[in-house]
Amino acid sequence: MAALNDLLPQAAVRLDVRVADWREAICAAGGLLVETGAATDTYTAEMIRNVEENGPYLVVAPGFAFAHARPSPAVLRTGMSWVRLEQPVEFGHESNDPVQLVVGLAAEDSGAHTAAMAALAQLLADPATARALQDAAGPEVLHAVLAGPEGEREREDRPRDEEAVRERAASDEPASEQTATEQATADEGATDQAASGQPGSARAVHTILTVCGNGVGTSLFLKNTLEQVLDRWGWSRHVTVEATDTISAKGKASEAVVILTSREIARTLGEVGVPVRVVEDFTSGPEVDRILRDTYDV
Repeated sequence: MAALNDLLPQAAVRLDVRVADWREAICAAGGLLVETGAATDTYTAEMIRNVEENGPYLVVAPGFAFAHARPSPAVLRTGMSWVRLEQPVEFGHESNDPVQLVVGLAAEDSGAHTAAMAALAQLLADPATARALQDAAGPEVLHAVLAGPEGEREREDRPRDEEAVRERAASDEPASEQTATEQATADEGATDQAASGQPGSARAVHTILTVCGNGVGTSLFLKNTLEQVLDRWGWSRHVTVEATDTISAKGKASEAVVILTSREIARTLGEVGVPVRVVEDFTSGPEVDRILRDTYDV
């Protein structure tokens, strides 16, 4: 699978771009995809139409929009672009506006860029690395942050660090702060329930769907965050996470225990026979952790 830096060449990076609104922001990201040979101008129009039809669900985290559309003939090869705006703009998202970083994705299919999406989600979930990316002085510095091996090892370890998880949870929602002892006790309870065989446990292989409008972009971000939480719980062998689109999700809903998605996509899905839980920040492990604990009553 393609690595993040392979899909995001330095020529596809623009910093401190001035735009008037979200459409111009997407045009800036789409223009870089065209310049680097990943897509045609038609794909930029498709990305804009995706927001017009499905809402601003692609604003997956505070200040960050992941612009993309379905694979189509307008995609020439899988590639990405990176646009940091001089001044943030509103996309219309209830909690994650305004947006200052727009990453564009042109995907030939739903599989070739999975590893790159997982890497990007982990980068943006780490506050220190996210700040380094936000403050990068130029494309070369940005690439160095994306590829840094030391940072890579640190990001792999950090989701398993109780202290870091607790600090991030406190910053997301101070009222729900837990001590390390309380967190460890809760994790033990989750593991016990997984092994208990009781209804709602994870002894059998459960399926959780992460859903976006196209199944190739934001749902992969959320899938990665969810898998990180499941790995920390020790539930990875018991729960399968599948990223999919709204149409496929309706057909697969009966096989799932819960669907995780954005507020906009939840409205589109409607009643599907299983719980649909809204995630505001697709890169936030603590938020997904809370939703899982509520779903499994642990």
